[in-house]
Amino acid sequence: YPELAKIIRNEPLDFIGIDYAVDNREAAEMMLPLAQDHGVAVMVYLPFGRSRLWRRVAGQALPEWAQEFDASTWAQFFLKYIAANLAVTVITPSTSKPANMVDNLSGGMGRLPDAALLRRMEEHVDGLPSA
Repeated sequence: YPELAKIIRNEPLDFIGIDYAVDNREAAEMMLPLAQDHGVAVMVYLPFGRSRLWRRVAGQALPEWAQEFDASTWAQFFLKYIAANLAVTVITPSTSKPANMVDNLSGGMGRLPDAALLRRMEEHVDGLPSA
């Protein structure tokens, strides 16, 4: 991300699009705080890592503690992780199925995970099989 960081620092941008997911957190280390500090909106692409996260959770039950932040599906779990980052302006999950669209929208409703739950989410996903 060095080139994008240079652009954010030197150009008057309205927004950036970035790849960010619970199992792809590199953007959160520098890019998201930098964008927030410079007043640049952040559009998150690929919140499900294309289909990578779906392969990782195939056959896995959603952890019961996900209820603590009102997630009842894996889609909501993944989207709430991203939405909890204050630097994120919009998340763009894609789907061609109306039922998935409704599920994705539910990821933006209710409680969001706090810092402790975010760490727990990361640890849980890190412990899943690789895709």
